[in-house]
Amino acid sequence: MRKPHRLLLLTTLLALPLSSQADPSPERGRYLLQIAGCNDCHTAGYLLAPDKTPEQAWLLGDTLGWSGPWGTTYASNLRLILPRLSEEQWLQLARQAAYRPPMPNHALRIMEEDDLRSIHRFVVQLGAAGQPAPAALAPGQTPAGPAVLVPAPPAP
Repeated sequence: MRKPHRLLLLTTLLALPLSSQADPSPERGRYLLQIAGCNDCHTAGYLLAPDKTPEQAWLLGDTLGWSGPWGTTYASNLRLILPRLSEEQWLQLARQAAYRPPMPNHALRIMEEDDLRSIHRFVVQLGAAGQPAPAALAPGQTPAGPAVLVPAPPAP
């Protein structure tokens, strides 16, 4: 490689940002929701037909229950929750995530701040819509509608 090319390459590399993180944006939030699996639970029917679920139907919650030793959980309607929160309130909520299974709380707690901000901006851009998801049920209560049964782990 000739010296001018090396200098150009070095100058280009030095000009790149040190972090691969993008600035918070609704577009990044849309992408993150898709790759993080948020729609899999929080959007009815998405898990079975992700390419056929219109964006207007995203994150409206679901009436499909997730039943296990903890009772039955329903994925909440994020479109009714996030628009009511400031970005700072959303960050605090995400950092303290301790929701019922099968919510992957750890994913929210370790997510980069800019990514959480991007998710918030996308959900706010989608706008409030839909109805609240059904309330969680205590252990031993039978869900009225369909539910995925998650067995208890084997005893040690």
